[in-house]
Amino acid sequence: MATSSAKLKLPSGPSRHVYDVIVLGSQLGGALAAALLAKRNHRVLLVEHDGMGPGYEHEGYVLPYAPFVAPPLKTMPVVEEALTELGLTATVQRSLRPHAPELQLLLPKNRMDLHADAARRKAEATRELGEEGEALLGALAGAAAQHESTDAFFKEVPALPPDGFFEKWGLNKLIKAHPGLDAPPRLAGDSPAQKLVRGLLPFVSHLETPESPLARSRTLSQVLSSPSTFNGGREGMRELLTRRVMELGGDVLGRDSPAGFIVEELTFDGSKFAGMKLLRSDTVYRAACLVAATDAGALRRLVTDKKHNRGLLEHLDQSSTKSLLFTVNWVVPEAALPRGLGELALVDTGDQELGPLLVQVHQARTAPGPGGKEGKEVEGLRVVCVGAFVPASYRDLGEEHLQGVANRIDEHLDALMPFTAQHRLLRSAPYLDAGGVRGSRLMPHPLYSFESEAFLGVTGLSQRTPAKNILLAGREVLPGLGLEGELLAGIRSARMVQDMLKKKDPLKG
Repeated sequence: MATSSAKLKLPSGPSRHVYDVIVLGSQLGGALAAALLAKRNHRVLLVEHDGMGPGYEHEGYVLPYAPFVAPPLKTMPVVEEALTELGLTATVQRSLRPHAPELQLLLPKNRMDLHADAARRKAEATRELGEEGEALLGALAGAAAQHESTDAFFKEVPALPPDGFFEKWGLNKLIKAHPGLDAPPRLAGDSPAQKLVRGLLPFVSHLETPESPLARSRTLSQVLSSPSTFNGGREGMRELLTRRVMELGGDVLGRDSPAGFIVEELTFDGSKFAGMKLLRSDTVYRAACLVAATDAGALRRLVTDKKHNRGLLEHLDQSSTKSLLFTVNWVVPEAALPRGLGELALVDTGDQELGPLLVQVHQARTAPGPGGKEGKEVEGLRVVCVGAFVPASYRDLGEEHLQGVANRIDEHLDALMPFTAQHRLLRSAPYLDAGGVRGSRLMPHPLYSFESEAFLGVTGLSQRTPAKNILLAGREVLPGLGLEGELLAGIRSARMVQDMLKKKDPLKG
């Protein structure tokens, strides 16, 4: 199930009101930055603000906001190094599990299980597609290994996105030393099966229209090497990092914090960040710098002094959300699922508006009970979580239009599982049924476009902002690198905070 069973225990409140750094937002880059800075002896306050929690509650169940597919840790070497510093590598590796089969392709006339076992995969592809199956296998093998040719570049920890002349000069020099960065994607055939596999890219990236070879190959390559599920999904990964922040002496304001966790406004001294004020509180938490791991639009709303922070607002305005991942969940008995339906499937719908569906099957879990009693996994029940991308403008068209989108996804699920709907216990869509959830939390996986200059076709907003002590560490920094990009943004922001504060790193003597 894409929700975490372990409830994060938060302390009664922050231990101080003045910190070295405040990390604002629930995105993974912020949680990783906070943990690294706490490890490096900085006074850290992590404020989750827009945290989604471990799913939303509907009619007694906790349901996922969206499908979440993660790559193996070994495909993200710099991230693995950071987790090793935090002592979390073994824990993360245990929590990552390949889907069974690793991926299913469901086309109008064919169904293929892409097993990890090479012999089974070959038998499946050649049985379904004949000679075309051989071409698919070759393309998949090449695509799954393609990220390896760019690993050496990322191990150099490049300044992505670069800021200023010298960083641009150094980045261009590094790019020239790694010619594999512009290698064309291996998965480029026109067969329906290859097109369908490429349809996985938006589910693991954050760019609306990736155009560069690197943006179209690295993230997809990482996932195809072994598409995995993380215990607790994206929120499980964030809770793991958040718990490490607290273990290392950092403070956390989250959903269960008595002091609250929703920020009302940021305070400034001129154009310099000074602190933050919580909703319905007079307390101002101050820090030398702010790391923002929330979406640009959400951060913009917290800047109430528009006149003196025009440069910061213009910086944030360079990002715009073009598409959103719309999800429908079905709760059904396991026995009602079609035989052979895997845990992860890409479905060719033939629907020009919806495109492919990503289907992920989870264990069903009940909602927490009275008195803080934890929810439990329900034996014999499954949640079929289905996602499709739709224009972000659909949010403004009203609930009736969104209900129509959900109905269309239902129709495709009916075609995929023709005898399942009659046994369905619940149908739920977060955009329609996550009552009382703040708007930013209903954006589990947006796709962006940017007015800023793109480097290698994977960058978005510069981490440094016109407010010199505000840094960005969200998914809009390296949108073309997906999950790895979020975590790399956090790693780099931690290093930038250290440079800004000039504090000695105890790990380096």
